[in-house]
Amino acid sequence: MKYFNCIESLILNNGVSIPWLGIGLWKVYEEEEVVNTIKSAVQFGYRSIDTAANYKNEESVGKAIKKVDVSRNELFITTKVWNTHQGYESTLNAFEESRKKLDLEYIDLFLIHWPVKGKYKETWKALEKLYKEGFVRAIGVSNFQEHHLQDLLKDCQVKPMVNQVEFHPYLTQKSLHTFCKEHNIQLEAWSPLMKGKVVNIPQIKTLAKKYNKTCAQIVLRWNIQLGVVTIPKSVNKDRIKENADLFDFNLDQNDIDLLNNLNRDYRIGPDPDNFDL
Repeated sequence: MKYFNCIESLILNNGVSIPWLGIGLWKVYEEEEVVNTIKSAVQFGYRSIDTAANYKNEESVGKAIKKVDVSRNELFITTKVWNTHQGYESTLNAFEESRKKLDLEYIDLFLIHWPVKGKYKETWKALEKLYKEGFVRAIGVSNFQEHHLQDLLKDCQVKPMVNQVEFHPYLTQKSLHTFCKEHNIQLEAWSPLMKGKVVNIPQIKTLAKKYNKTCAQIVLRWNIQLGVVTIPKSVNKDRIKENADLFDFNLDQNDIDLLNNLNRDYRIGPDPDNFDL
C-alpha cells in the first residue's frame, strides 16, 4: 500500500512541529473502526492523531500506531486528562495510565480537557512536570476561554503551546483567537465541520462550487489560512482522503472575510463557562 505525506506543519512556541491537519477520534469506540480510521488517515498523509482518556479508545489507538507503515517519530499523538482526574497527583497517574494504554514511551501533546474550576492550575503543574521530565513534547489546554488562560498565565512556569477549542464558521471565537495569537498559543479546532452541518450553509456551498472543492475542504482550508490547526473527525475512508486535499489552493481574502462573518456564537458542544461533565 502506498503512503502519502502531504500534510504541512507549523512550529509551536517551544519549537515542536505540529501538523496543520489531524484526525479526530471522538466517539470512535470499536477497535476495528479505530484501527481502520488511523490506517486510512496515515495512508492519505495525516500524521496527527487526536484522542483523549474520555474517548475510551486509547488502547485501540495504540494498536493502530503499531500497524501503520510509518515510524513513531513521524506521528504526532495527542491525548487529554479528563475532568474527574484533574489535580496534581491524579493527573500524573492519569497520564501514566494513558501512556500505558497507548503503549508509547512519550506523548507529543498532552492537554487539560476542560477548565475544571479550582483544579486546572494544579493540573497544569502536573503537565509542567511531565513536560520538563520529557514524557511529553508539548503541553496545552482544551476549551479554555480568555479568562482561564489569563489565570493560568499569571503564575505558570511553562506557557501553554496549544488551546484546542470548538471552532467553525458559526463559532469563530475572534477575541479568543486574537488573545492566543498575542500570547503565541496555537489555536486548534475541534468540530471544525459542525458535525457535517457545514454542507447545509448556502455561502459555503457557493464557495465549494467556485473552487471546485467540497464544503468540508473549503472550511478546513479557511481554518488553516486563519492560522488554526484543525482536527476533523471522520471514519469514512473517502472523506478522510477528501479532507486532506487542502494544500493545492488558497481562498481569496474576500471569501475568508465572508466565512468570518458567518459567526453566530453558536456552540455544538458545551460552554466552557457552564458545563457539567
